[in-house]
Amino acid sequence: MINIVAICGSLRKDSYNKKLLEAIKHESNDQWDVTFVEIDELPLFNEDLEIGGDPEEVSDFKKKLKDADGILIVTPEYNSGIPGGLKNALDWASRPVRSSFFLNLPVALAGATPGSLGTALSQMQLRQILVAMNANVLSAPKVLVGEVHKKIDLETRQVTDHRTLSHLKSFINAFTEFVEMYRKD
Repeated sequence: MINIVAICGSLRKDSYNKKLLEAIKHESNDQWDVTFVEIDELPLFNEDLEIGGDPEEVSDFKKKLKDADGILIVTPEYNSGIPGGLKNALDWASRPVRSSFFLNLPVALAGATPGSLGTALSQMQLRQILVAMNANVLSAPKVLVGEVHKKIDLETRQVTDHRTLSHLKSFINAFTEFVEMYRKD
């Protein structure tokens, strides 16, 4: 089993992306040990804070990233981009630059929206940021779940759309193989 740390870019308690993340976890249960990492308590990145040593919330966040074989980021799309809270978390995780937790780490992206584009623009922006952080980002298959409210039962967190379910299983298998290529011994 591989250790996957999962980060949801949405801070909303009942977000579609948290439901997608839970559905992915459910579908991956025989391949992944998933740890959810919350980002809502992280202070805004500020080098003045960093100079005195990471604040406790940041240290706790980084400790959770430390043992990951791979990272799954599920993001909504706000104004054609990623949410500020997610960008803030990535800024903290990228420091110090030469020992960033994302350095050469396998990362997969997913996202859901009630709209039809399925977070394509926010994932494109997120890929750009992760490449700058020297992460190894899974290029395909992409998980862009549009009209999520029609595809996941919002109470049970089960995927009800057979095409989406099949796609998620392909995604899970592809990311598992990708992580195995980079897995730490």
